[in-house]
Amino acid sequence: MKTPLPSATIAGVRDIRIGAAQFEARDRDVAHNLSRVRDLAAAAAKEGAEAVLFHECCLTGYTFLQTLTRPEMLELAEPVPDGPSTRALAEAARDLKVTILAGLLERDGGRIHNTCVAVGPSGLLARHRKIHTFVSPHLTPGSSYTLFDLGGVRAGILICYDNNLPENVRVTALLGAEVVFMPHVTCGTPSPMPGRGLIPREVWEGRHRNPVRCRQEFRGPKGREWLLKWLPARAYENGVYVVFSNAVGVDHDTVKTGNAMLVDPYGEILVESDELGDDVVVALCTGEKVERSSGRRYLRARRPELYALLVEPHPEGRGPVTEPGWRLERPADAR
Repeated sequence: MKTPLPSATIAGVRDIRIGAAQFEARDRDVAHNLSRVRDLAAAAAKEGAEAVLFHECCLTGYTFLQTLTRPEMLELAEPVPDGPSTRALAEAARDLKVTILAGLLERDGGRIHNTCVAVGPSGLLARHRKIHTFVSPHLTPGSSYTLFDLGGVRAGILICYDNNLPENVRVTALLGAEVVFMPHVTCGTPSPMPGRGLIPREVWEGRHRNPVRCRQEFRGPKGREWLLKWLPARAYENGVYVVFSNAVGVDHDTVKTGNAMLVDPYGEILVESDELGDDVVVALCTGEKVERSSGRRYLRARRPELYALLVEPHPEGRGPVTEPGWRLERPADAR
């Protein structure tokens, strides 16, 4: 028997202040990265945030994972919730009285997951295992959606590429999410799209002498302009708040653009970071926008009897293929 989805009508959603952070993580340096998470979470808490989001695999580093063997990844991965990183996040959450969402490699038996944990003052609230993994063949993709209660607000988590498929955000909204946390490591990668591509390392390293040049790269089609092609649409079409966090600065062999932001259910940016470095931004998310948004009306207007094609098997019996655009542009010997 199928479990019925909850009504798309949301009533009595409370106001909540939420933060989105960006910082330049150090590959393999979990202690340093935890320190930055704690400092930025403290800054968000001072602004009244009840929750703050950090980027994908922020505790371990991300893009460099493509260079690791399976034993090396297993050594870096930790159990959840009993591993040292989750315990450290729990301590920070208790001290700061804020919920922290942060990314790490999770070890579950012989499996390795790209995981985002949500840890509050009382301990682990949720973990989401990335559904669409691709950076390493040693990662096992998750197989379920993630929702949790944030003091009366229903929240979902989807990691990076998970959000590029509209179906994932739609299902998360149908399951009751009013806020969707979206940790990323993105932008500044090779791409077949016009105007996109790598950001020169020297532009980042020269950001203090020439901030205008760096900001042009970050705000242009390699960063913010690309995000605005789809990120506000996910919020608007589903009537949810979107909390976007991204790495900033050097990430292995690329430069990431930050652009931390919160988008409301109308697809409007509430707050965003324009900093060329570590930062956290906080915004008030109000309940009435969820209730009145066009996206909630669209959820009620759906006609599932017409959507059978969406759940048909892939043609020729093949399985799903998660392929980022940068793989199309890099030579085969560089993948």
